[in-house]
Amino acid sequence: MKLKTWRESGNYYNYKGFSIFYRLSQMSDEVVLCLHGFPTSSFDYHKIHHALAERFAVLSFDMIGYGFSAKPANYDYTTFNQVDVLQSLLDYLKIRRVHILAHDYGNTITQELLARAEENRLDFSIETICLLNGALFPETHRPILAQKILISPIGFVFGRLITDSKFKKSLASIFGEQTQPSEDELNDFTAVFKFNDGRRIAHRLIRYMRERAVYRERWVGALQRTKVPFRFINGSADKVSGKHLVERFRSVVPHQTNIIELEGVGHFPHFETPERVLDEYLKFNTVKS
Repeated sequence: MKLKTWRESGNYYNYKGFSIFYRLSQMSDEVVLCLHGFPTSSFDYHKIHHALAERFAVLSFDMIGYGFSAKPANYDYTTFNQVDVLQSLLDYLKIRRVHILAHDYGNTITQELLARAEENRLDFSIETICLLNGALFPETHRPILAQKILISPIGFVFGRLITDSKFKKSLASIFGEQTQPSEDELNDFTAVFKFNDGRRIAHRLIRYMRERAVYRERWVGALQRTKVPFRFINGSADKVSGKHLVERFRSVVPHQTNIIELEGVGHFPHFETPERVLDEYLKFNTVKS
């Protein structure tokens, strides 16, 4: 699917005056909820979206500050506020059961949802969880150079000045060697990142990296305690959250053994090897929404 088609087939939800982009394949009170990561968007899922939608009702959306959603300059882009936006959207769409498919920062969003579920603060139930590559433990996260600069005191300058070629090179560096994105695909990633002048707020979005350390007990604890059916699909070649993350996961959450390791695949398994990820997901989530 082309990026233009993805955008034109979506809708917008007004959250406190800010437009939130989303795509819902069909109305249902039970959906597969696709959560994207930093610095990308829901378009990351476009290679598997159609096949998922043949079996489930599928909801994908762009978090505030990302993709085609609003990118206000002075918004407080905390994980807690991002989850508030998501909860509001789910309530608006009258969704009561979700099957989470999350990647990268979406994993942290999932951990906060689990924490709120323990506190009886959700108006919906989490039926299943499938996580893709993404930091779950601050001690195992290995940020690339661009991320380190963005979260530094000069991050606001770097975000504004980063060139398209530098952005593409940085993003491609976390893909597998044999599963590299094409130039057209890198152009799409870049266009989404720059939409609504997204570069000017990149340093604000990445503050979640610090939050993971501050709220480790809350988020890791919720992951350890959950009894929701769970699968972890991980691209082993990812230098940010690949094989080393799986090793730590097995140590911290030993009772969760449903782990699929994809050799030679990098940080974006659903983009790099969509057929394999789709197959593994459908084996896991056999409930038709």
